[in-house]
Amino acid sequence: MKRMLKISGIILLVILLALCALLTYLTCTEYRPENQETAPFESRTEQTLSSGRSIRIVSFNTGYAGLDKTADFFMDGGTQVNPKNQDTVAQNLSSIAGFLTKGNYDICLLQEVDRNSSRTKNTDELSYYAKETGLGFSYAANYRCRFVPYPLPPIGRIDSGIATMSNLNMYGNPQRISLPCPFKWPVRLANLKRCLLVTRYPIEGTDKELIAVNLHLEAYDDGDGKKAQTDALMRLLQKEYEKGNYIIAGGDFNQTFPQSLDIFPIKDKKLWTPGIVGDDMLPEGWRLAYDTAVPSCRLLNEPYDPGSANTQYYVIDGFIVSPNITIETVKTIDLGFSNSDHNPVELQVTLM
Repeated sequence: MKRMLKISGIILLVILLALCALLTYLTCTEYRPENQETAPFESRTEQTLSSGRSIRIVSFNTGYAGLDKTADFFMDGGTQVNPKNQDTVAQNLSSIAGFLTKGNYDICLLQEVDRNSSRTKNTDELSYYAKETGLGFSYAANYRCRFVPYPLPPIGRIDSGIATMSNLNMYGNPQRISLPCPFKWPVRLANLKRCLLVTRYPIEGTDKELIAVNLHLEAYDDGDGKKAQTDALMRLLQKEYEKGNYIIAGGDFNQTFPQSLDIFPIKDKKLWTPGIVGDDMLPEGWRLAYDTAVPSCRLLNEPYDPGSANTQYYVIDGFIVSPNITIETVKTIDLGFSNSDHNPVELQVTLM
């Protein structure tokens, strides 16, 4: 008996030492971005905007090209941790790049773009999209961790972020603006460090700019994180509008839009449930732009089956538009969640 207790004690000590070593490593290598940083960018055109011009923008959470219609995800009630294989990732990348090219958008707001992650075999998805589409880009990391230790098998290394791609000339240096992080040590060590990616486009013949704000707000918090991040977003947007600029913020809000819950009600509150974003959060004259005709996201509790009673849909992707911009159309494009757990949302506007 004493021998068994001794062996158990040694095993427990080894586990504790390994855990301490892991926490020390993750603490020493934690991603600690500044509140505001210049974002990497590459402009590939001299084409500029003019007042009165119609602009087409798309927001698309690409699911790191690993969350296609065959995928489920352990955080949403499924079992999958990483994509099944690299061939799946490669096929999804090709299809997403083809969609962006065919769409001929002026600005593409992409979320969940991997650059050096174990789950996507170190594929630089940003470089792939840039090469295949020929578009310029800006980029902001929001998830960098040398080793995400959960679940089993673990996720591993993550290097991912949000990318804004465009056929327009960028003005100045795009900025990565940090958002409040709701998680404390040690949980925050292997969690996302959310941010806004602010990219500027000059308006020909004026001193005004079109400000494109790419966002991917908190998902797995208790709700306070989403609120704090949304408040920070609105302060930034209003500040830019007061300068006389045109502002479009778009992306994955991880919050449902007005009326969407009536169309796509929550089926199981024990599974992932988004927050709620409403018109009451906007200053006078600002508008939300979204489409409830087609869901923009599905729950990853099981592989996609539109006929299943367990299939949960959401409308959590869309835009916020400043008062000096006319919204012409907004629509969610039904791709059947073929290559991502999100459908892209397309916005067409005119600068007044």
